[in-house]
Amino acid sequence: MAESKALEKAGDKSAEGEKKSQELTRFSRTERAAILLLSMGEEAAAQVLKHMGPKEVQRLGLAMASVKNVERNDVDGVVGSFLGEVERQTGIGIGTEDYIRKTLRSALGTDKADALCDRILAGASTKGLDTLKWMDSRAVADLIRFEHPQIQTIVLAYLDPDQSAEILKMFPEKVRLDLSMRIASLESVQPAALQELNFIMERQLSGQTSSKSASLGGTKRTADIMNYLDGSVQSALMEQMKDVDEELAQRIQDLMFVFDNLMDVDDRGIQSLLREVSTDVLLLALKGADENLREKIFKNMSKRAAELMREDLESMGPVKLSDVENAQKEVLTVARRMADAGEIVLGGSGEAMI
Repeated sequence: MAESKALEKAGDKSAEGEKKSQELTRFSRTERAAILLLSMGEEAAAQVLKHMGPKEVQRLGLAMASVKNVERNDVDGVVGSFLGEVERQTGIGIGTEDYIRKTLRSALGTDKADALCDRILAGASTKGLDTLKWMDSRAVADLIRFEHPQIQTIVLAYLDPDQSAEILKMFPEKVRLDLSMRIASLESVQPAALQELNFIMERQLSGQTSSKSASLGGTKRTADIMNYLDGSVQSALMEQMKDVDEELAQRIQDLMFVFDNLMDVDDRGIQSLLREVSTDVLLLALKGADENLREKIFKNMSKRAAELMREDLESMGPVKLSDVENAQKEVLTVARRMADAGEIVLGGSGEAMI
């Protein structure tokens, strides 16, 4: 009798845990992180955010501002899930630099993790070149507009690809071509040159950063930046690059990841991606998608959701091409972020991506 009650109680507890886990799936990973930060209080949340990069802070800030109707059970579930994850991955006394670095490298990739570790473990501040990542793209463009092209090249290769793409769009067509070719040909920057560039930024921004050498530029970096350019700008720039160096332009194109390349993402990756993309954005993005890609997306949705999406697409009137392109870019931005975090694997027409 006692054993029966114990088993029944354990079963109830297991069912309750499973129910809570299912309820949390209505929140994206970013929203769960936002809920966790909101539950920590202002001071503790600020301590966490100050160790993140500008893109992470922007994304979490938007999520924190947008999450609504969060019940106490949801908060408890998010916090409980986080604590459970911590217990599984670490233990008392295991908080060493090596452990933190390895964990972050696994989650973010070597380059991003090492940069984050430098700030967390060494207490490095965000100054010099890093300061540019927090600035408006227009302000950065104005700041480097009259600098030597080599300095402009290093800055664009150093910044995140989406920000570099925004800055590149603000330059004349001829300058865009020159800088893109320079970025593709750049492989690394010597410590002295990087230190000198930091000094130049310090004079204008009153800061300084680490002077260690860095691998910047190359065809992969150029492809990443090209991915974020508007369709018309991207096509025109690619044609111009082919006129200058067809072989180099082809290597860049082979490394680019476009919306149609989602066909190469496995089903599990598509399902993970769909959980992070809003229905409205997906609907607009699929408006201009190939039929085979549409079917791949539908296949990885519930039957009811796929039927509703098909009906909405059929009833949708004409939309601007720019709106479709922007929606597809938004989906790709989420896909690249998830790939950087190791949550999905992207594959372009050439080498493995990200």
